[in-house]
Amino acid sequence: MLTPIATPNAPNAVGPYSQAIRANGFVFCSGQVSLDPATMTIVEGGIEAETHRVLTNLKAVLEAAGSGLDKVVKTTVFMLDLGEFATMNAIYATYFPGTPPARSTFQVGALPKGARIEIECIALVE
Repeated sequence: MLTPIATPNAPNAVGPYSQAIRANGFVFCSGQVSLDPATMTIVEGGIEAETHRVLTNLKAVLEAAGSGLDKVVKTTVFMLDLGEFATMNAIYATYFPGTPPARSTFQVGALPKGARIEIECIALVE
């Protein structure tokens, strides 16, 4: 059974996709960019502010699905500039203080809405 997840505490989908899908004990979160859900605009403040916003958005989606950041098993990070990796990585580490999830990171040519970073994840659901 596939259960779509939606929360007003994260940006609305900007296309034909769900914020997340819960299935077979997992939640598969669509990539989140640094949109403020209240304004649907990219937050200002560079990679630092954008990384915090992305992870806050993911946390909200995970919680709406009955999961949380502590249940994440895999993330994929897409960045415009891997030169900002160390900054992103330091912030990312504060959101995963225990055993960090498996992760892949890629530099990409562009991201939706002009974002500098996008993160998707897979997590366990209780």
